[in-house]
Amino acid sequence: MAFVRRPRGEYAKTADRRAEILESAIKVFSEAGFHGGSLREIAERVGLSQPGLLHHFASKEQLLEAVLTYRDDLARESMGAELPTGVALIEALIDLTAYNATTPGLVALFSVLSGEATSADHPGHQYFRRRYTWVRELTEEAVAEGQARGDLHPELDPAEVSRTLIALLDGLQIQWLYEDGGFDMTIPLRAYVRGLRTPRPTSQ
Repeated sequence: MAFVRRPRGEYAKTADRRAEILESAIKVFSEAGFHGGSLREIAERVGLSQPGLLHHFASKEQLLEAVLTYRDDLARESMGAELPTGVALIEALIDLTAYNATTPGLVALFSVLSGEATSADHPGHQYFRRRYTWVRELTEEAVAEGQARGDLHPELDPAEVSRTLIALLDGLQIQWLYEDGGFDMTIPLRAYVRGLRTPRPTSQ
């Protein structure tokens, strides 16, 4: 039996097409949510039929998973290979917010889907639940380490600071979307973190 060699560019074309579908899905899901956004609309925006889209992603749920993974991959790339610790980790999260401002479509996507996914039957529910737990634990550890190093006030409750910081990170993104990106989200975040720091003695 003869061996049929695939064209060299086929895999690259498939990867490019998948990337186009992901970008289309980000736009549709950020505009209409998961339930409101249809596979047909996502497909039409990239010149595909719905069966053509399903050739690349077997279901709407699989496409959502790919979109969320894509968002996480971009966030990890922006933060570097190894996560910092202590106050440096909190500063890195603020820097990530600055990066997010360069990708408004992903900010809108996250805001819409995280609100939808509070319902237990939403396909993204477990993803967002795990993510919030991970970020909360990560920031709690960062605060505790900052206290141990003398960088943060010793009387702070790490769990309380963690929840407040997450509320600021997510809430500011929603305000930023309403104001069409009209302010720098990092400014109020850095002001909050400054209030957590241990005062340094001034030189006489």
